[in-house]
Amino acid sequence: MRLAVVSLCFATLLLSACSTVKYGDAKATETVNTDFGSTDLQAIAHSIVQDLLQFPPMVAVTHQKRPVMFIDGVQNNTNEHIDMQSITDSIQSDLIQSGKYRFVDPKAISRVKAQFKYQSASGLVDPTKAIQVGKHLGAEYMLYGNMTSITKNDGHTRDVYYKFTLKLMDLSTGILEWSSEKEIRKARKKSLLGL
Repeated sequence: MRLAVVSLCFATLLLSACSTVKYGDAKATETVNTDFGSTDLQAIAHSIVQDLLQFPPMVAVTHQKRPVMFIDGVQNNTNEHIDMQSITDSIQSDLIQSGKYRFVDPKAISRVKAQFKYQSASGLVDPTKAIQVGKHLGAEYMLYGNMTSITKNDGHTRDVYYKFTLKLMDLSTGILEWSSEKEIRKARKKSLLGL
């Protein structure tokens, strides 16, 4: 019995020592389970950005100028822990890379204020080289939204439906100028062995 346990431990060590790690394609479809994953994040960000970039009233606005906006946040109303910041970061990056929009980052303001204070009051920065306060641009638009999900499970099949909604408000008028939704449905059936 002892020999069998030692042999099993040795075989496990050999197998784990032989395992390899390799890089995969970050854009490849990920289908491990029905939980929210990288493929879902990429699909949502791409769909939402393309929708905004092609929306005729905003195409007209961005033809004249690069509007300044900020993302207020996206609420996670699902039962999963989903990193909403990662989704909004991807959307923001893609919109900036489009060359059509500019962003301010309200979450960084406290750090910006600390830097202004350091430059103006520490005595360590040449006053002629310090950044002048009061020249920031205010946001013209606010992006905000939410993600919801519905999960159904009959013991054999698990079906998850996700809906991501993003809205764009004109801050000067309070008018909702644009809204878009991206839906994703994922299903997984258990095998005959229950796995």
